[in-house]
Amino acid sequence: MGIALTAGMRANLSSLQGTSKMMELTQKRLSSGKRVNTALDDPVNFFKAKDHTDRANDLSAKKDGMAEAIKTIEAANTGIEGIYDLLDQMKSLAQAAKTSTNTGDLSDQFDVIRSQIATMASDSSYGGINLLDGDSLSVEFNEDGSNTLSVSGTTATTAGTVAGVTVAVSTFDTNTNVEAAISDIDDAVTSLRTEAQKLASNLSTISIREDFTNNMIDTLNTGADQLTLADMNEEGANMLMLQTRQSLGTTSLSMSSQAAQSVMRLF
Repeated sequence: MGIALTAGMRANLSSLQGTSKMMELTQKRLSSGKRVNTALDDPVNFFKAKDHTDRANDLSAKKDGMAEAIKTIEAANTGIEGIYDLLDQMKSLAQAAKTSTNTGDLSDQFDVIRSQIATMASDSSYGGINLLDGDSLSVEFNEDGSNTLSVSGTTATTAGTVAGVTVAVSTFDTNTNVEAAISDIDDAVTSLRTEAQKLASNLSTISIREDFTNNMIDTLNTGADQLTLADMNEEGANMLMLQTRQSLGTTSLSMSSQAAQSVMRLF
C-alpha cells in the first residue's frame, strides 16, 4: 500500500526535487567551468564547439611543422653565413699572395679552408634535412594539407665548387692564377647570396603563415569557449539562490508535515 501525502506535501516535495536537479546541474557547471559539457546539454553548440576545437588541434600540429621548417631554413642560413666567412678568408689569402714571396704556404692554407666549406655545408642540417646538401622541404599550412610550400635546397659544395661556382685549387704561382681565384670567390659569394635570398623569402612566408595560424587557433578556441563556457558569476548567483530555495522548501515541507500531525492529535 502506498504512502498518502497531502497535496501541500506533494507540491513541496516536487519543488525540492526540481531544486535538487538544478543544484546538481549548477554544481557541474561550476566545477567544469562549462555550461555545455555533453551533447545532451546543447547538441548544436556542443558539436559546433567540437568542430572548432578539432580544427584548432589540427592547425596546432601544422604550426609545429612550420616551426621545424623555420629552424631548418635558419640552420641552412647559418651554414651560408659561415661559408661567407670562409670565402672571405680565402680571398684574403689570395690577395696576400699578390705581394708575398711565400705563395706556397698561402696556397696550402687556401686549399685547407676550401675543404672546410664542404664540411660546414654538410654540418648545416636540422632534423635530418640539409638544404645545403640538395635536400628539399615541404611545409603544410592548412589542416587538410592542400596548401603547401616547397623549399628547394642547393648543393652548396662539391669537389672544387662552391654554390655551383668552380673555385679551383690554386698554386698562386702567377698573378693570373691569383686573380682567377679571387674572381671565382666573388662569383661564389654572388651565387650564395642568391640562395640566401631564396631562403630568406621562404622563411618570411613561413613565418607569416605561422603567425596567421597561431591567430587562427586562438580565434577557433575563443569561438568554442563562447559556445560552451559558463558565466561563473551567473552560476554562482544561481547556486546561492538555489540553496536559499532548497532551505525554504525544506521548511515548507516541514510545516506541511506539522499540519498533518495536528490533524492526528484530534483522534
